[in-house]
Amino acid sequence: MPLHVMFRSIDEHLVCDEKPSVFLNKILGKSQFSEYPFEMMRKQAETEQSPKHHPEGNVWNHTMLVVDEAASRKEESTNERVFMWAAFLHDIGKPPATKTRKGKITAYDHDRIGEELARDFLSFFNQEKEFISSVAAMVRWHMQILYVLNDLPFGDASKMKRQVNIQDIALLNLCDALGRGDADKVLAMSRVERFLEEVKG
Repeated sequence: MPLHVMFRSIDEHLVCDEKPSVFLNKILGKSQFSEYPFEMMRKQAETEQSPKHHPEGNVWNHTMLVVDEAASRKEESTNERVFMWAAFLHDIGKPPATKTRKGKITAYDHDRIGEELARDFLSFFNQEKEFISSVAAMVRWHMQILYVLNDLPFGDASKMKRQVNIQDIALLNLCDALGRGDADKVLAMSRVERFLEEVKG
């Protein structure tokens, strides 16, 4: 299957399926995932995460949980296609960013790295610039809930609000939090509410 045909198939399943992970897991072993740019997604299956924060295992496992969660909430977003691609690509920066430091697995700056990789991935398939910029911005800011609520120096709410819809990024943050092996839905929703109050204030 040509790469562009594979892309169109993923596009359709992301937007239309109740559980896109069924199709995505089925095609992960295809030869196209050894070619650029799909290899960026295949590497997620080879990238482990901190078991403390991600008991579901590698980055691909987490991403599949997130896209299914996103699929169940996409109607709450302002642009379903942008939202679903952001969910699929949100951790594309983790493979190059992941390192083991003092016995702990970290992925610092994967949001910033992911913004550029998401842009590269979608540009390969000649997607429209507005769509690419919208998805890349969602990937760039998907960690802000952590930074803002913990008053970390990486937080930049004012710039974030200029680049993404606040409700959309909050919804992606919620799906990201629920896409874990031991997700606490009440806690995740509480954090999102606090985040929205903080950035709107």
